[in-house]
Amino acid sequence: MKRAGTSVFSLRTLLVMDPYTIKMNGNGSLPSVLDVRVNIGGRSASSGKMKGRKARWSVKPSEMSNRTFNPIRAIVDSIKVKPNPNKPMISLSIGDPTVFGNLPTDPEVTQAVKDALDSGKYNGYAPSIGYLSSREEIASYYHCPEAPLEAKDVILTSGCSQAIELCLAVLANPGQNILVPRPGFSLYRTLAESLGIEVKLYNLLPEKSWEIDLKQLESLIDEKTACLIVNNPSNPCGSVFSRSHLQKILAVAARQCVPILADEIYGDMVFSDCKYEPLATLSTNVPILSCGGLAKRWLVPGWRLGWILIHDRRDIFGNEIRDGLVKLSQRILGPCTVVQGALKSILRRTPQEFYHNTLSFLKSNADLCYGALAAVPGLRPVRPSGAMYLMVGIEMEHFPEFENDVEFTERLVAEQSVQCLPATCFEYPNFFRVVITVPEVMMLEACSRIQEFCEQHYHCAEGSQEECDK
Repeated sequence: MKRAGTSVFSLRTLLVMDPYTIKMNGNGSLPSVLDVRVNIGGRSASSGKMKGRKARWSVKPSEMSNRTFNPIRAIVDSIKVKPNPNKPMISLSIGDPTVFGNLPTDPEVTQAVKDALDSGKYNGYAPSIGYLSSREEIASYYHCPEAPLEAKDVILTSGCSQAIELCLAVLANPGQNILVPRPGFSLYRTLAESLGIEVKLYNLLPEKSWEIDLKQLESLIDEKTACLIVNNPSNPCGSVFSRSHLQKILAVAARQCVPILADEIYGDMVFSDCKYEPLATLSTNVPILSCGGLAKRWLVPGWRLGWILIHDRRDIFGNEIRDGLVKLSQRILGPCTVVQGALKSILRRTPQEFYHNTLSFLKSNADLCYGALAAVPGLRPVRPSGAMYLMVGIEMEHFPEFENDVEFTERLVAEQSVQCLPATCFEYPNFFRVVITVPEVMMLEACSRIQEFCEQHYHCAEGSQEECDK
């Protein structure tokens, strides 16, 4: 190689590495574009002359992206109606408790993040599964004699959604199936189908406060069933399973040898007349991956810190599932380090009064909404026991001008400027979901408008004149 002065790339430089030839054009400085040609076996593989291939652009989306579908986005984005310009919009559709500003997180929580940021200790990469100290804090917070936990049993994730994705990816292969509640959180299907996993829907029963139809659930299980998803407390139903019902669910899983993915992001967000039972505390023989996070209980969904708790008392998962979760977590190198750094203070210093006040507000709004809508002809709300939601049945025979719940909710927007999610989003038609996190005055106004809307469009079904005369 010849050099002019000190520049390696001055003049035309030719590097020959048999059987490859790489040519680089230079003019005294490192070029912005290198002219690279490769000779293989003495023949040039120049563009347009490659044997058996005619060069052309052909960039297509992956099969995974084509399989990815979010029912909520598809339905909401297809709604083209405009709200009534004479009435301010009230959105009861978004499951984000921060939207209206009436449910801020506790000052101790925000101070914990400020302190972590000011410390300068959390600006770099953390282990993909989270800092050991942060995982120890989560393990200590959720440990109990009935479901012991250590740091090795905790995987930190970028929100509860990523926790669910990792669990599905580690438990199921393409071609296998998972059991998902109907109505249920639409993300389960979105994630599963993007991974090539079949979704089988088991029914929740509104007449039994959304308990699972256990017989129908068990009938769905076959040799390709990889896991059962149990969401408790429920989105979209706001239901909370009793201890006895959870034990019956576990009995099915134990009998069929099916592991459980427990979506418990709303854990502890139950009203005063109800009790939340973590699923893992009720079983020693069913392996459970429990998913949770800061988003809902601490009212900070944008901070994106979630976790997986591995409950495997009989070592059925073994090292393979644990190692698999670690490998999968390495795809994005873990959740936000600043929030991890604040986790110890968040868990230890958040006052009980904050939790109590949040739940008191949600229960008050739930009672208000349920009471108001239960008195509306043609509507059948189901009283919630926790989380942030309430489901309302529509007696479609009394609203013949609407074909389904999607049309019903569209017209509600157009006429009353109230937006609720049609439960078709949750694969449960002829219901709609109400979010109960809005300020009380807005909840009262929204219920009043829904009542007015129903009164304007309600028709007596044939043979039910006696009911209409009441």
